[in-house]
Amino acid sequence: VGNGIVNARVGDRFVSVRGLAERDVKADLAVLPIRFTASGEVLSEVQGTIDADLATVRRFLAAQGYAAEAISLGRLEVADTRSREYGNQTGPRFILAQTVIVRTTDVDRVQATTRALNDLVRQGVVIQDFNGPTYVFTKLNDVRPAMIAQATAAARTGAEQFAKDSGARLGPIREATQGSFQILARDEIGDETQSVDKKVRVVTTVSYRLN
Repeated sequence: VGNGIVNARVGDRFVSVRGLAERDVKADLAVLPIRFTASGEVLSEVQGTIDADLATVRRFLAAQGYAAEAISLGRLEVADTRSREYGNQTGPRFILAQTVIVRTTDVDRVQATTRALNDLVRQGVVIQDFNGPTYVFTKLNDVRPAMIAQATAAARTGAEQFAKDSGARLGPIREATQGSFQILARDEIGDETQSVDKKVRVVTTVSYRLN
């Protein structure tokens, strides 16, 4: 009876370890919004300025090498500063804002375009609220299986070392949990969405029985 109790308790022994896997990747999709404004006292004149600026922006993007299907037009914003909502009696009455959105897998081209935006300013386009492009890594499913395998292997290595140090033998998996995948800036500094170079990270938690 005594031996039976000892053996039963041995069966409950286990060790939980975590395995980490990281991989450096590069964004494969870029979204570049360009928002520009015009203001004045006469709405039709301000609209004319916006239309002219829109034509300038389109020519600029065409010169940068973007296909027409990569460029879309966002909504037109119109503000009347004399309205009750704004209550501003000074400055121009009408402020119009138009956004042009570039969406492309040519990430390097978007980086070059961002550096060349001063050309638009020199042509009189008033760019507003520019926060830079958003860079996205869309191929997580391509790296997921290999990274899970890598994290699980790292967890097993740690468990084997623990079993060796404790004088036990590593048994089968008792329980396993896959953590969520994280996409970070490669150097983990700043906003991940504004970084072309990224780091994918996953942590798995695995429990092994000890014999």
